[in-house]
Amino acid sequence: MKFSNFKILKFWDYYSFNNKSEIYSNYPLVELSDVLTQRKDSIKIDDTKLYKRCRVKVRGQGIVLRDEVLGKEIKTKKQYLCKEDDFLVAEIDAKVGGYGIVPKELINAIVSSHYFLFDIDEDKLNPEYLSILTKCEGFSKQVKATGSTNYAAIRPSHVLEYLIPLPRLKEQEKIINQYNKRIALSEKQINKAIQLEIEIENYLFEALGIKKAVDKINIKGLHLVSLSQLEKWGIDFIEDISNKSTLFDEYKINEISQISSGGTPLRSRKEYYSNGDIPWVKTGELENEIIYDSEEKITIEGLNNSSAKLYEKDSLIIAMYGATIGKTAKLGVSASTNQACAVLFNIDNDVVLTDFLWEYLQIQKDSFKKLAYGSAQPNLNAGIISNYKVPIPPIDKQKEITNHILNLKNKIKDLKTQSEKNRNLSITEFENEIFKPV
Repeated sequence: MKFSNFKILKFWDYYSFNNKSEIYSNYPLVELSDVLTQRKDSIKIDDTKLYKRCRVKVRGQGIVLRDEVLGKEIKTKKQYLCKEDDFLVAEIDAKVGGYGIVPKELINAIVSSHYFLFDIDEDKLNPEYLSILTKCEGFSKQVKATGSTNYAAIRPSHVLEYLIPLPRLKEQEKIINQYNKRIALSEKQINKAIQLEIEIENYLFEALGIKKAVDKINIKGLHLVSLSQLEKWGIDFIEDISNKSTLFDEYKINEISQISSGGTPLRSRKEYYSNGDIPWVKTGELENEIIYDSEEKITIEGLNNSSAKLYEKDSLIIAMYGATIGKTAKLGVSASTNQACAVLFNIDNDVVLTDFLWEYLQIQKDSFKKLAYGSAQPNLNAGIISNYKVPIPPIDKQKEITNHILNLKNKIKDLKTQSEKNRNLSITEFENEIFKPV
């Protein structure tokens, strides 16, 4: 049994009652009411004017533009204007980190009464300091503790009661600078990784003697093209013949591997999926990676009683529709897949190395997309992929290319790991400086 003084109990819930929302710091703790003032003045929407509307991203990811609309499209005519460096809180989403500082580009953006705007006393509190601080667990746990019923919304009075550690302004600036140094290093590393990804594509095209195709050919007047070079019937698909390898012969995919579509899942037989141990790969899992597992599994009985097949390790899977359309992954284990994917298996390694083929297909995503048909939901099919041409150098050259690309990919992986580490360290070091451990 535990007793608490009712006078000091702000919120009636288990979280607060057990002091899980308390914070500790070497700096003075102040309520936000000491440094924030709610701004309640509203405007009336003019039907003839264009307005920016902003939205608050959850998990402390900031404030972004939602859209720009004419006033006549806004039903609620009473709205509130944002100023730069306002602290904006979403009434409903606050408990999941729905708050942040309004950026310069959203000055005069509008929000409804389901958002709360607060002016910051910048003589006491640096807006950037508050922006970083609100990403910390020491702040967010207070928001989570707010309220005691199933009603998830918070009120402005709750916000003003939250505590923050408040160093002097000069100390805030020093802490912000240390944080930003980590972020700058993280961004430098991720930008270097992006440049190396571009370098992989450029290197592969150069090594194969390919000139990258332009997005769209501006055809004026009469234009002739060889039927043998026409990949798809339509003016947007009359291929620039320079988008061919000038160094090596090309093979259709069905000349260097077997290809099939995945199978149709038997959803009527739940037992085929509830205790399965064979990975059942879906398009959302194809991110140009090696697949060792999947969210869903199928039993061998389910596989035998469906149109699906079991594909061996090192088979390649290409997404034929959805957000990942055109992306190619490699199986790191034996697995199966649904009909939304095409699978290349029994690849003729006397002609083409699997890893070379995989590297080449990974940079063909945009080309595959252009060959997709349908307007609402563009699709590929196994026939289109079967006839797709791949330039094939001698095996020794393929090894040279894949080894070089692997080296670049290892550097990219290291850079991304370092970038993520520094981004995490930036907030960890900030929080360790500001919030004293319990």
